[in-house]
Amino acid sequence: MLKLKMLLYVVGSTLLASGAFANPLDINSANAVSLAEHIQGVGPKLAKAIVEYREENGPFLSIEALIDVKGLGPAILERNLDILRIQEVGEKEEGVKVTN
Repeated sequence: MLKLKMLLYVVGSTLLASGAFANPLDINSANAVSLAEHIQGVGPKLAKAIVEYREENGPFLSIEALIDVKGLGPAILERNLDILRIQEVGEKEEGVKVTN
């Protein structure tokens, strides 16, 4: 029984550390503080660079476009793919229009 508890602890810790239970992060709307807090391997300086890049070049069209930011390489991107998102323009639910 002790071995099972230890196994569950190790698996749970690994999943938490990997971000498996993390909320998705929209890279086109997140501020620098959120980017630094949620993206593994991204500190305040790199998070600021992401926001500045987005402001200068417009929204990211794909998650992979993050590697265009100086200092953010494929390893950081791959480590965080499970939490990074881009909200599509039509993703917000439209209200129903009633006409008489």
